[in-house]
Amino acid sequence: MGNRARDLGLGVGVLTPGTHNAITDVPDVRVGVTTVIEGEPGGSEPVIRTGVTAILPHSGNLFRNRVFAGMSAFNGYGEMTSSLVVDEWGLLNSPIVIVDTAHVGMGYDTVARWMTAADPAVGDIDVAIPLVTETDAGFLSDNRSFGLRPHHIVAALEEATDGPVPEGCVGSGTGTQLFEFKGGLGTSSRVIEIDHERFTVGVLVSTNYGHRHQLRIHGAPVGEHLRDTLRPGSDKEGSCIVVIATDVPLHPGQLRRVARRADAGLARTGSCANDGSGEISLAFSTANHIPREGGSSFDHVELLRGGQFWTAGAPLDVVFEAVVDATEEAALNALFTAQTMRGRDGNVLHAIPLDRTLEFLSSWRVPIHEDGAGGAPRA
Repeated sequence: MGNRARDLGLGVGVLTPGTHNAITDVPDVRVGVTTVIEGEPGGSEPVIRTGVTAILPHSGNLFRNRVFAGMSAFNGYGEMTSSLVVDEWGLLNSPIVIVDTAHVGMGYDTVARWMTAADPAVGDIDVAIPLVTETDAGFLSDNRSFGLRPHHIVAALEEATDGPVPEGCVGSGTGTQLFEFKGGLGTSSRVIEIDHERFTVGVLVSTNYGHRHQLRIHGAPVGEHLRDTLRPGSDKEGSCIVVIATDVPLHPGQLRRVARRADAGLARTGSCANDGSGEISLAFSTANHIPREGGSSFDHVELLRGGQFWTAGAPLDVVFEAVVDATEEAALNALFTAQTMRGRDGNVLHAIPLDRTLEFLSSWRVPIHEDGAGGAPRA
C-alpha cells in the first residue's frame, strides 16, 4: 500500500502504530471489502463505482456474543441502522457493513438473511437488527441503476480477514470524495499502555466530506494552495463513516465518548461537519463479550476506571489521543492512496497531486521525517 501518510513522512502524533497500522491490529477484528467497477462513461452499460466494507468485531457468533458499543454523530445527514439499539442497549450484535446510500435497504436485508442462515435462533427466539451504514457514491456511480448486489455483500462478510486492509478506491470508498479530491477507504491504529498493559486502538474511515479550501494537512492550508486544481461540479458531499475498535475494556458510555473523539480527528483535516455530510462514528470494545444466554443472569466484566480525581490523571486520555491521531491519519491514508477515477456522465474525481502537496508542506515548514512521523506546523 504505497503512498500512505507514513510512507510520505507524514504520520500523525507520537503514539506508535500497530503492526499493520490498521483497525485489524485490534486482536480478532477482521475486515472484508468488495469493489464493484462496471461500465465506462459514454458506453451503453450503467457506470457503477461502488462497493462494500464489512467489519467483524470478532470471529465468533456476533448474534449470541455481543460487544459493548457507542456511537456519535458529528453531523447527522446520513443513516446507520441499529443505532437506536446501540444507544438503548449499548451492545453491537452484528457485523458493521458500509455500502453506498442507495443500497442501505438491500444491505440490511442481505445481512439479516446472512445472520439467519448462520444461526437457527435468528428469527425464531429473537430477531437480527443488523448495523448497516452508508457513504454516497452518486457523483461517480449511477445510483439509479442499483448496481450493488447481495452477493457483493456476502463476499465482503465471508472474505473478511485480519492483516493489512486495502485502502483508497476500494470497498465502500470506491466512489467517494475527500475535499473534492478522490477519497476512499483509510485505516490506522495506535498501541497504548495503561498500567503497564498494552492495548490497541484501531480506526477505519470511509471518507466523503469537505470542500477543497477546507483541507488541512498537519495544520497547513493545503486545500487553499490547491484551489487552482478544482474542477467545477465536484463538490458533491456524502457521508463519512468512522469505525473505532479497541481491546481496552470500556462500557457503552465510555465508548460513546470515544466515538465522539473521531470528530476531532476529522476536524484536524479540515472538516467542518458540513450540512450535507453525515459524519457518523461508531466505537466498540472487544474486551468483554456479553452472551444472550447462560446459567446466571449476571455478567462479570472488567472496565477501565473513569471519572477519578483529575489530579490522579485519567487513563481515558491516552485512548482519546489514540482515536484522534488514528482518525486523522486514516483520513490522510484514504486521500494519499486514492487514484483518479472517472464515473457516470463523465464526472471525474482526481487524486491529490502529491508532488505539489509535499512541496507546499515543506515550504510551510512541516517536518517530513524518514521514520514516518509528522511534525508541527509553523506558528
